[in-house]
Amino acid sequence: MSEIVTPDLCDAHPDVSVVEPMFRNLGGKSAFGGEVVTVKCYEDNSVVKEQVGKPGNGCVLVVDGGGSRRIALLGDMLAEKAAANGWQGIIVYGCIRDVDIVGQTDLGVQALATHPRKSEKRGLGDLNVVLHFGGVTFRPGDYVYADNNGIIVSEKALPEASA
Repeated sequence: MSEIVTPDLCDAHPDVSVVEPMFRNLGGKSAFGGEVVTVKCYEDNSVVKEQVGKPGNGCVLVVDGGGSRRIALLGDMLAEKAAANGWQGIIVYGCIRDVDIVGQTDLGVQALATHPRKSEKRGLGDLNVVLHFGGVTFRPGDYVYADNNGIIVSEKALPEASA
């Protein structure tokens, strides 16, 4: 994948959706993008754990954690597993932990904040559902691109952001 620069992508494709500025770029890749796979969960990362254990095929996992700032939905072990399984990145509408290690992992990660407490594992969560947060809609099969400037969503792959 060529370097992703979201301002350039916005200029070339004014119809893309732009996520409200609330996310922090915390992963080892400062820019990332790919096809969207969605998870909706609240303070239970069971489905996130299950998905990062599967081949990512260059996709981005978009996790709607309800914006909770009471626990972390991603930590170093899951981030390392995601990177090893070919995920490009993970966007968490919630918190992550182990930020120093996640920041050295070959994975793009954006989240609202950090929190040291891990989530419970009750087996709750939904896979590949339509998500709404940050003023935009994320659909499975959409494309998301993220860098230090922000996060954008497109219904189709943007050629300037592909290898």
